[in-house]
Amino acid sequence: MTTLFRRKAVAVAFAALALTLAGGGIAVAQPAAQAPAEVAQPAARQPGSGSQPAVTPAEARKAKAALAQGPSALATAPGTVASAVVTSGGTLLRGSPEVVSATRYGPGEYQVLFNYNVSLKTFVATIGTTDPYNVPPGGEISVAPRLQTPNAVFIQTRSSSGNVADRPFHLVVAN
Repeated sequence: MTTLFRRKAVAVAFAALALTLAGGGIAVAQPAAQAPAEVAQPAARQPGSGSQPAVTPAEARKAKAALAQGPSALATAPGTVASAVVTSGGTLLRGSPEVVSATRYGPGEYQVLFNYNVSLKTFVATIGTTDPYNVPPGGEISVAPRLQTPNAVFIQTRSSSGNVADRPFHLVVAN
């Protein structure tokens, strides 16, 4: 009796396998339409289009002077952070002692300058305000090391629809 059940089980297993293969159950899913090779976010700058403003000679001198000033030894110790709160107009509202200045280049483009090299640090930014009675406007924010300036961070802000827009933000640099 046991042999009969085993034979039936083997026959049923092979039948199920045959039906699965015949029905295309093991076929690889293929999309009907091919996606373009590179899909760009709306209003996003394409690579190679000069995504950051050029550094002027005056800005380069200011950055070198800030580096020469240097931070305290404790300020850049592992586990410490430097922070800045910047308005949508590019004004530095407050920041840790290592923050030298904030600059607005154009709609949604900012730089925060520090008195030490931050090029290999971790940057975290969020849209935010210091006004306790208002919620900040919705939007998106991106951060990157500043072009040719090792002691600065480049920040770009956008509206929720992806268009370049001025937004207030908070920036933290983790050492």
